[in-house]
Amino acid sequence: MALDELKSAVPDYAKDLRLNLGSVIGNSDLPQQQLWGTVLACAIASRSPRVLRELEPEAKANLSPEAYTAAKSAAAVMAMNNVFYRTRHLLSDPEYGTLRAGLRMNVIGNPGVEKVDFELWSLAVSAINGCGQCLDSHEQVLRKAGVDRETIQEAVKIAAVVQAVGVTLDSEEHLAG
Repeated sequence: MALDELKSAVPDYAKDLRLNLGSVIGNSDLPQQQLWGTVLACAIASRSPRVLRELEPEAKANLSPEAYTAAKSAAAVMAMNNVFYRTRHLLSDPEYGTLRAGLRMNVIGNPGVEKVDFELWSLAVSAINGCGQCLDSHEQVLRKAGVDRETIQEAVKIAAVVQAVGVTLDSEEHLAG
């Protein structure tokens, strides 16, 4: 199992990450599609080749082809949106917030899977990319759809752990030369 290989690659100084990786993925209460879509979208957003290489096959095996594509789409569109909306929010000139975005993001309206799943994946990617405006927007859509805070937090925990494992393993690879 690739998850076990990934956990065994985590150095001892980051043992907490190893344990957390096992719990947030291995013991998650999320339905399989929500879980593995979140894992795949976060693995992509982590920008860690090792994390993506290890987690993608298991995600693909646990997702329908439509969900697999939708999770990748969530990572792609949020890579764009998180930069755009975070920048608009951070600029001190509020006039930028009144300008039309003019960016295509049709996949958000028609992701090919349940909208709640896509929103959850988008929220998790936004957590990794640090866009508060996107986090608020996706959280509000999820809450209006009846998703509880525990489910939303579960996706954020997956994002946090996958990102941390990616940073740690990539750093170790660079330090090793």
